[in-house]
Order: sequence, then C-alpha cells, then structure tokens
Amino acid sequence: MNYTYMVRCRDGSLYTGWTTDIEKRIKAHNEGKGAKYTRSRRPVKLVYYEIFATKKEAMSREYAIKRLKKKAKEKLAEGFRR
Repeated sequence: MNYTYMVRCRDGSLYTGWTTDIEKRIKAHNEGKGAKYTRSRRPVKLVYYEIFATKKEAMSREYAIKRLKKKAKEKLAEGFRR
C-alpha cells in the first residue's frame, strides 16, 4: 500500500507527504526522524490520508495536495473520517 497523508503540527500548520507505512512514518515524525519541516513542530497528528496502489499515484496526489491553498487543505482534513 502507498499512502498520501497530512499531519497537523504543534504550531497548527499542515504537512503533506507520502509513505508505504503510515504508522511508522507518523512515529518517525514524532521522534524527530521524519521530514525536516516537522522536526521543530512536534508532536504531529495524522489528520488525513488516502490509499493508493502505486507509489506514482501517491506521489502525484501528494504533489496535488501541496499545490492546494491552505483553506482547501483544511477542508480535506476537516471532512476526513477514519
């Protein structure tokens, strides 16, 4: 499985990424071993994810989400139900 995900950082900002193991990735972010952006904004909380069959699809969706305006990203996170 390939995931595109968004986490909310301690400062309220949103970070978008992709991974093959979402639980491991969130743990890495919270241990300071994730993306440079989230290291100083811990802890992070998973607020949104999508599942894809291929890495290419997940990376394409990550790129698309990163290009959205903050309001649209907030709407995705707001409407997400696990």
